Amino acid sequence: MTQASTDSPANNGGHAEAEGHSPKTFWTLALGSMGVVYGDIGTSPLYAFKVALVAAGDETILARDNVLGVLSLILWALILVVTIKYVLILLRADNKGEGGTLSLMALAQRTLKNPAARTTVTILGMIAAALFYGDALITPAISVISAVEGLEVVSPQLETYVVPLTILILFGLFAVQSRGTALVAAYFGPIMMVWFTVLAGLGIWHIADDPSVIAALNPYWAVVFFIDHGLVALLTLGAVFLAVTGAEALYADLGHFGRKPIQTAWLFFVLPALVLNYFGQGALVLSDPSALDAPFYKLVPSWGLYPVIILATLATVIASQAVITGAFSLTRQAVQLGLLPRFQILRTSETQAGQIYIPRMRALLLTGVLFLVLLFRSSEGLAHAYGLAVSGTMFVDGLMAFIVIWRVWKWSVWTSALMMVPFMLIDFAFISANFLKVPDGGWVPLLIGGALVAIMLTWRKGARILTEKTQRMEMPVEDLIEQLQKSCPHRVPGTAVFLTATPGSAPTALLHSLKHYKVLHENNVILSIVTEDVPRVSLQDRVEISEIGENFMRVILHFGFMETPNIPRALAIARKLGWTFDIMSTSFFLSRRTLKPDQRSGMPIWQDKLFIFLARTADDASNYFQLPTDRVVEIGTQVTV
Repeated sequence: MTQASTDSPANNGGHAEAEGHSPKTFWTLALGSMGVVYGDIGTSPLYAFKVALVAAGDETILARDNVLGVLSLILWALILVVTIKYVLILLRADNKGEGGTLSLMALAQRTLKNPAARTTVTILGMIAAALFYGDALITPAISVISAVEGLEVVSPQLETYVVPLTILILFGLFAVQSRGTALVAAYFGPIMMVWFTVLAGLGIWHIADDPSVIAALNPYWAVVFFIDHGLVALLTLGAVFLAVTGAEALYADLGHFGRKPIQTAWLFFVLPALVLNYFGQGALVLSDPSALDAPFYKLVPSWGLYPVIILATLATVIASQAVITGAFSLTRQAVQLGLLPRFQILRTSETQAGQIYIPRMRALLLTGVLFLVLLFRSSEGLAHAYGLAVSGTMFVDGLMAFIVIWRVWKWSVWTSALMMVPFMLIDFAFISANFLKVPDGGWVPLLIGGALVAIMLTWRKGARILTEKTQRMEMPVEDLIEQLQKSCPHRVPGTAVFLTATPGSAPTALLHSLKHYKVLHENNVILSIVTEDVPRVSLQDRVEISEIGENFMRVILHFGFMETPNIPRALAIARKLGWTFDIMSTSFFLSRRTLKPDQRSGMPIWQDKLFIFLARTADDASNYFQLPTDRVVEIGTQVTV
């Protein structure tokens, strides 16, 4: 298969550059990125400054150097982590126009020949993916509840309604997932543009309360804060990290909007709006210390509270929608890369391939989000659980980016290290700071991430063991064809397609069909699915056909890790290659395995049972590969693993 070169940072740039969009389309993409890409980081002012300032001290909580120190830390975190690392560097490390942790993992793997190095990168990808799921649970919970908490500013008596209203909004958000996000997404950008305009306006208005906060532009205040506060400074850094959560979405959504629209939206609109709002909150608490209980909503005049609460709620729903959509996309990639069992994946748009819906994942996410809301019951409580998952993901992104810069961009190892190691040290500092929050809630993402890594490792190892055992039960397909030529069974009309993961072996379904039915179809196809380490495979590279004997063909279908396999549609391409394919005269033979635990499987018994459970809950192969149900024949086999 031919693949476009990705050996230099110049070969990326996303859709906006690669397709040469007009200025009008470019600005449409930039506007859209405000809604999808910046929804999470754009709602951080609701809680980040307050939580960081509370963490900064006790009786001196509103000392001027504390306020300036926290503001300086937030500003330089936004500049170093978001602007330089993600916006200016990582957005250039694309995998054929796609970004995200697993996309970066596949790109790094493609350059590594050493099996141990490839395995290490795979495990790093698993860890980052698992941590992202933790983020996908916490983001909707903290975002929505922080917006609804504005009711407490209107009237303290409304506090009892915060959690019930949050749960109601979350139920509504997850209920609409099955309808797709295309219609709602059309309003994401304009709503978030209004939101960022309001953030900037409120900030500018209140900076006048104490213009001395402008001094926080000097990193001196951040350095002095660290020198003077010791362990408290590390605790504060964990809270400051809340201001940059969502930065990983910049990279994950690269394929949707392109590099330059995302960069433009950040540099010229989102970053200035965030900085102005944080500085406005700082000036407000310096002039009125009582505003610390809700500094964001205290920026708002009383007549504007309800409109801003409604706008904030819409913004947090958008932030939540973006991370839910990201979880769906990540799940599809993980399934295609063999890290998770098959899930039922439904497309919700006839034109946008990225618009997908995974029913089981929606149920799992909703259950987890509601559990967190009921467990912590406030944005301040959830803030303790937030951060560790994202900082871990950012650290892994930096590590894999180092490999890509070194091996794909062909920079020297020292230059690559000089570029990425400083950012990895910053990420490590954030991880260390967030680890201090483990007793107060930081255990949540660790528990979620640990469980998911165990599931991924179990599925990957179990699938390998199962494949090895299946291969031992099968025989080379050429040997079978030779035997059939010597003693040919009765022929029946039509075409039989036998699915197998190993193209060189005779599929178990074929062997059992011969054993039980004692017939052979006129035409027989040994079909295998191969997932490439690129996001999408071109149509001309989709199908690979070869004759392996009289009335036998081997067909290999190639899909990218961002694609959902559709066998009938892919086989239709084979007509152009000379194969007459008629779906109505074709039967698809699948082997349905019944798994039993084996004491000699090579896995601990708990892992063995977990793999069997995962295999039983996997989506049916005929549904996953979108085969017509009335043309599928399943033949059962029993295998011990």
